[in-house]
Amino acid sequence: MKPHPFALGLLLPLLVACGGENTRQVRNDEYGDYRNTQVRNRPQGASSGIVVFGVDRERQARDAAAAGGTSGMSVNAFLWRATLDTLSFMPLASADPFGGTIITEWYSPPAADGERFRAQAYVMGRQLRSDGVRVQVFRQVLNRGQWVDAPVSTATNAELEDKVLARARELRSQSASR
Repeated sequence: MKPHPFALGLLLPLLVACGGENTRQVRNDEYGDYRNTQVRNRPQGASSGIVVFGVDRERQARDAAAAGGTSGMSVNAFLWRATLDTLSFMPLASADPFGGTIITEWYSPPAADGERFRAQAYVMGRQLRSDGVRVQVFRQVLNRGQWVDAPVSTATNAELEDKVLARARELRSQSASR
């Protein structure tokens, strides 16, 4: 029986897409002992070919490297470092480089008696962009022995974001000149 040309046209791309791995299963003995063996080696930097279903991991890695981040972080490394540097005057409560969240402890400036501040910063995305960081400052004042929430100027949040962005640009330019 002769295969229909249309069926071959459908099966061929699927077979090509399945060949993305460099290994294949080879049966060693009659009891089903399988091991991976090398079929061929690709030249370094060569693509695995067409991706029909799934995700091209090689392209994701190239895109991540081009975004300026490191492979272990989910956020831009320059924004992350700049945010830590900018908020370094406050004690750090937690930092999550994969989620892009930095939370500080309460901080009382020496000049402001009966007042304390806390900050939360969010680094969003892998690109160094002006909307890639959000800083939110919380303020409390001491009222009759109790800490009470007090409003914070939105300009304070914007000023801290601007300082983070300026520091990130500085870090990027230092990195490029090396």
